Amino acid sequence: MQSLRSRLRLLAEWVTAILFVAMFAAFLLQVFTRYVLNSPVAWTQEFVLIVYIWIVFWCGAFLLREREHITFDMVFVSLPPGPRRVLAVILTLITLAAFVAALPGTVDYISFMKIEKSPVMGIRFDLLYSIFAVFAIAVAVGALMRLRRLLGRSWRDELKTEGEIEP
Repeated sequence: MQSLRSRLRLLAEWVTAILFVAMFAAFLLQVFTRYVLNSPVAWTQEFVLIVYIWIVFWCGAFLLREREHITFDMVFVSLPPGPRRVLAVILTLITLAAFVAALPGTVDYISFMKIEKSPVMGIRFDLLYSIFAVFAIAVAVGALMRLRRLLGRSWRDELKTEGEIEP
């Protein structure tokens, strides 16, 4: 299972790298055509924005781990392990419930957006914003996996934070 997970992570990293290269190339093309040729290309700005949206939600869905998200955890880390576990379970359940509850409306709205197209490239908005549904599903699945780890035998490992000193 770990090998499959590491291979999928590597694939997600490659997809991200390709998206970054495409975004940067379009940005450079825009700079070149605007300032060197004095004839800007219209599609590059829209392309960069679309790829940026995809990078943000793709990375949030598949590359950022729970410990890598920005958190305000002063109260959380000050608690002893037992109450910290209870709080982590509650917060994970809230996250899971929020994303699962929002998913039908999200998918419905994304489906509704098929009537709109991007102004320059003419790409349907449902295709452009479908990455958010993927992100929401990935967050919900990640919350389920974290809940399983928090309720498992090695729950203390799940609660360790970066730079935490063992007692």
